[in-house]
Amino acid sequence: MSKAIRIGIVTVSDRASAGIYEDEGGPAIQAYFDRALASPWTPVARVIPDDRAVIAKTLTELADDEGCCLIVTTGGTGPAPRDVTPEATEDVIEKPMPGFGELMRQVSLTKVPTAILSRQTAGIRGKSLIVNLPGRPRAIAECLDAVMPAIPYCIDLIEGPYLETDPAVIAAFRPGQKPKG
Repeated sequence: MSKAIRIGIVTVSDRASAGIYEDEGGPAIQAYFDRALASPWTPVARVIPDDRAVIAKTLTELADDEGCCLIVTTGGTGPAPRDVTPEATEDVIEKPMPGFGELMRQVSLTKVPTAILSRQTAGIRGKSLIVNLPGRPRAIAECLDAVMPAIPYCIDLIEGPYLETDPAVIAAFRPGQKPKG
């Protein structure tokens, strides 16, 4: 039996981390991966405040200490003063992957004109892909639907574990490989 792949799920929210309201973003991400992934996986979840140093430290720990091949964040990507998730992500990545943010904004713009205000980004730290997602559960699913086909191949390229999707939910794209299903 193969070892479960570790995926970091980080909710960035002052109010959720203080217990003022229930985290909806993290559970939405976990539910998405439960549906979309065929590979055995384990969530490594965190709920933290909108604090640049705390976000950077959490991302670093999930990548370097917890061995998460994929780390997804939710929240903190807007223009408000406390929205600093992209900056914290840029503090810890070694290679920016701007195509992820570009595609997510493009998809979101078909749903809501304020998507242009989103500052989602992505990047590589060691053998971890870090992707910033929006905070709303419906937007999380829309953005993951857009970028998920490329995520398994990206993880292949950075020498992470082989991540399989359920082709009935979302088909991963790997060049030269015939689609399954």
